[in-house]
Amino acid sequence: MKKVIKKKPKSRGSLADIRKDNLYQILTSAEQVFAERGYRGTTVAAIAEAVGLPKANILYYFKTKEGLYKAVINQLLKLWMSHMNEMSADSHPNEALPKYISNKIRQSKEHPNASRIFAAEVLHGAHYLRDSLQAELKDQFDQTCQVFDAWVEKEWMDPINSEHLLFMLWSTTQAYADHGLQISILMGKEHLDEDDFEKGIKLLTQVTLKGCGIKPL
Repeated sequence: MKKVIKKKPKSRGSLADIRKDNLYQILTSAEQVFAERGYRGTTVAAIAEAVGLPKANILYYFKTKEGLYKAVINQLLKLWMSHMNEMSADSHPNEALPKYISNKIRQSKEHPNASRIFAAEVLHGAHYLRDSLQAELKDQFDQTCQVFDAWVEKEWMDPINSEHLLFMLWSTTQAYADHGLQISILMGKEHLDEDDFEKGIKLLTQVTLKGCGIKPL
């Protein structure tokens, strides 16, 4: 009689690791597909094919395409807001703003799809993003504007409109993701390289610090 060898049950740790890895792979692939096809043009089947998992596995974790899309959006917002949260009223703008600009442009370089999804969502009426815009992002926006106002009050920078300063920083840094193809074509390149991003960081830092009247420490 053939001896049956019983497999040892997988440990909780290994199951948790598998789940974590699956979620990471699904969200990464979904971000790519949503960026390329938009929400309406994307199917769960296309994401499953991109990640190399059965469609049923995708729906096991996220239930619907809308649920997966919202998860991608929320992940994007956490990444975006993390750099804003690093600035405080006690951090001098001469150090805090260059770091923020550098982080945002590098985010555009390393996560271009996230920025493109966000831009496309807003252009289409922010149907799936509106709640987050009115809640988490609005709170972070107000907090960052208060930081800028505190710097003005301490006379660390010239009186400026804090809201429009933040809008300017967002639009200029995200341009390297949202309009990366346009920029590379105009520069006669296949794609932007490390030197291009460094030059962008240097220029935007110089313009921002001088424009806001921020003097060296």
